[in-house]
Amino acid sequence: MRAVVGLRRWRHNPLRRATDLAEAWVALVALLLMCVAAPATGLVVGTLTHGSLQQSARLQQEQRHPVTARVLHHDDTRAGARDAGAADAGAPGGHRLRRPVQAQWEGPDGVRRTGSLTTARHDIVPGDTFRIWTDDRGRPVAPPMTERNAHDHAVLAGIGTAILAAGLVEGARRIVVRRMVRRRYAELDRAWARAGQDWGRAGAGS
Repeated sequence: MRAVVGLRRWRHNPLRRATDLAEAWVALVALLLMCVAAPATGLVVGTLTHGSLQQSARLQQEQRHPVTARVLHHDDTRAGARDAGAADAGAPGGHRLRRPVQAQWEGPDGVRRTGSLTTARHDIVPGDTFRIWTDDRGRPVAPPMTERNAHDHAVLAGIGTAILAAGLVEGARRIVVRRMVRRRYAELDRAWARAGQDWGRAGAGS
């Protein structure tokens, strides 16, 4: 709005300088870019990200399988902390497994495996079972991304891109205006320098 008002104010004003009109046009162009181009850029990025993440989610859901693991005994040495990528489907909010235990599970290939896992259940005892996710080879992995997660990440990516684009436009506008102001001051200094040579002299037109 300030840019539009500036254009109207300087359009037929006899005191208008070239830089005044230029600054108003720069502000108007920046405003249009922030209101149109930035959201459009965010929309494009969000759409592309959404498609990519949805494809990744579907691929993970095809390649990762839920299996049941049975606790053999506690593993207080935490030797298997590197296998903490598996997650307990029964844990609230999908929290990461925490307590190390030795467990046994059967992978999608039918091979029975034994290894160290971690669980958020601190009251777990030998013989208890919990669900984990494995790849096609039966190795513990993180749960697959859901379509909802993919959608949320895409929305955040689009919003972040739009905000970043608007910030870049505003930054560019400030740089251009600052250069214009410096040029204006330099012209004023030169004008005062020329006027100062004849300042106060009779017939100098001052």
